[in-house]
Amino acid sequence: MKGFLIYGAAALAEIAGCFSFWAWLRLGKSPLWLIPGMAALALFAYLLTLIEADNAGRSYAAYGGVYIVASLMWLWRVEGVRPLVTDLIGVSICLIGAAIILMGPRFIRL
Repeated sequence: MKGFLIYGAAALAEIAGCFSFWAWLRLGKSPLWLIPGMAALALFAYLLTLIEADNAGRSYAAYGGVYIVASLMWLWRVEGVRPLVTDLIGVSICLIGAAIILMGPRFIRL
């Protein structure tokens, strides 16, 4: 459970950081938006180091599924665009894959 909370916070930090660059370059916002954006991206990187995994790459790969969920939530809640059924199917597949990547080594020894 702790891992999912960390992944969720990391996803929020990453999306917020990336959105600050989007806002600056695509929406014409002030370059000052980049300051909190860079801080958010640094927080994102730090949070991923808190995940209990034997390898960084496995932690990052599993995070990908959580990031996709958070991105669709951002799309819906911040941008006001409701996800499609195909988005929900895709994110379900990604979450299953992320769980296999992160938890698999603990349960399956091939």
